[in-house]
Amino acid sequence: MSNIVTSPSHAAFERTTTKWGSITLFIGFLIATSVPFYLLFVADAAIDFGDILTGFLAVFAVYGVFYIVEPLTYFPILGPAGMYQAFMIGNVSNKLLPSAIVAQDTIGAKPGTRRGEYAATMAICGAALIHVFSMVLFVGILGTWLVTFIPDPVTLIAKLYILPAILGGVTVQLIASLKQVKSTLIALGAAAAVILVLIPLVPVLASGDVAIVVILTIAITWFTRNRAVTDQKRSGGDDNVGIN
Repeated sequence: MSNIVTSPSHAAFERTTTKWGSITLFIGFLIATSVPFYLLFVADAAIDFGDILTGFLAVFAVYGVFYIVEPLTYFPILGPAGMYQAFMIGNVSNKLLPSAIVAQDTIGAKPGTRRGEYAATMAICGAALIHVFSMVLFVGILGTWLVTFIPDPVTLIAKLYILPAILGGVTVQLIASLKQVKSTLIALGAAAAVILVLIPLVPVLASGDVAIVVILTIAITWFTRNRAVTDQKRSGGDDNVGIN
């Protein structure tokens, strides 16, 4: 009998993650959408279907565009497996995406490659484990007792500056690792135009400013791309470092 052990293929990895990712994400979808029906048919909440529909439409009007923009934006960095993980766990932009970018930059893996996809998947696993551990420790065990020892100025600083500092640092790291000067300038120009010009002129668009910047940047970058370079990279194949 042969003792040769063959390494799993990338195709097997994609099949497995697609199968179980779809199943677990659909289960999460059923659980998340069951709450309104529980309130409507089981709980004595004194609401009707019109109230639930009104609440849904109010949320959809503000965040509906992100249902399309976020998957398109995150997919090149996270890959298929990371996308299943990220949208099941949540806190993608402020926790999982930065973790994936830092992991890819640390090992020198480019987003959109197989190696980058594996790095993002492992980074999301690590971020989720740390998040669960910190929740159990600081919320489940210590709870509000710890909050009473935190000075108010520290709490205010945390609310105002920590998240922008994290996202700003990750943005700079991503720009430095990708080295796409043209795309970076387009993104910065689009953001400045939307925030400083469009939103003051049309304030009703303020809730969708991020989505507008993302769509505008993607469109301008796509139509101004160097087609010869794109075709050359496409014909050069993928980064197959890792699973062959």
